[in-house]
Amino acid sequence: MTENELGAILREMYDGAPGGYQVANIHLFGIKYASDILENNYKATDIVRASGINSSYATEVSKGIKLAKYVEPKVR
Repeated sequence: MTENELGAILREMYDGAPGGYQVANIHLFGIKYASDILENNYKATDIVRASGINSSYATEVSKGIKLAKYVEPKVR
């Protein structure tokens, strides 16, 4: 998956989040896509830039990537 594809997914997750849950969805994105991001040595800043959301959210993507070692998303 390319950085642009990941950026589009991040944007979709951010825009589709219920009110007040945008940052939680950014963390969830980092958790769900951590393996793709790490395997390709992508930078959170580049993915966030590709998404078009505020660049300060790169920190939140990084937090999600780190959390991926310890949690799994629930399947609904």
